[in-house]
Amino acid sequence: MARMVNASGCGVETQSTEPEAPGRGSARWGPQHAGAQELATLYSPGKRCQEWLCVALCFSLMAFNFIHLLANFHLGHLWYILLSIVAGILTADFASGLVHWGADTWGSVDLPVVGKAFIRPFREHHIDPTAITRHDFIETNGDNCMLTIVPLASMAFSFLTLSPAEIYHVYPWYCYWFALAIFVTLTNQIHKWSHTYFGLPRWVVFLQDCHVILPRKHHRVHHVSPHETYFCITTGWLNYPLEKMGFWKNLEDLIQGVTGEKPRSDDLNWAQKVN
Repeated sequence: MARMVNASGCGVETQSTEPEAPGRGSARWGPQHAGAQELATLYSPGKRCQEWLCVALCFSLMAFNFIHLLANFHLGHLWYILLSIVAGILTADFASGLVHWGADTWGSVDLPVVGKAFIRPFREHHIDPTAITRHDFIETNGDNCMLTIVPLASMAFSFLTLSPAEIYHVYPWYCYWFALAIFVTLTNQIHKWSHTYFGLPRWVVFLQDCHVILPRKHHRVHHVSPHETYFCITTGWLNYPLEKMGFWKNLEDLIQGVTGEKPRSDDLNWAQKVN
């Protein structure tokens, strides 16, 4: 069954997390897969440098903004802060789903610039789901850090230029943006944890069990071929309602009707590589 909504199986994830689909021959899922090996070689020194710079800049801006948020905290904002944080987490979860769906479903590794840099990891992940667990912190989080640099820099500039009274009035809005930036930044780390079945810190397992971040068994639903559902990978809170609405399927039908492009065709091509 390609689309599973209420999967409950857990246990140890192996390199063979996907069923063999018709027409895929004897392809071996995992690092032995020919497509996975080819995709892994496309990770370049230039890409590594970009990731290092983005991680360093992102976490520097995050620390700067956090200090200024603490310095401007007022108890009168407490309920607004809590609402802003929840809204930021929900936005990050939806954004993770939108980006994940877009990269999984459309485009090609052969596209200029974005193909090898940003679509490649998504193709590798479906044929070698455990590859992410072998990536270090920089490779895991570099691209997500890049996405949050501009809003974090804008917030830092505001703290440097606005008066305390002006900051007071926009403080809940800054809390929303900061929560959004944190959870967008950590999305791929959370995703990595959802594929890690041994050696996780107890606090990470606790957050997964409480569904504060993406649980391991919840994410397994997405890894049933052809990977057409449960795209939200920050908390996974929005996966079930979006699935019940048929959100991604309707969006794919609309795009396919307008462009004629078939969803996940490039993803299937890489899965079929056997030599």
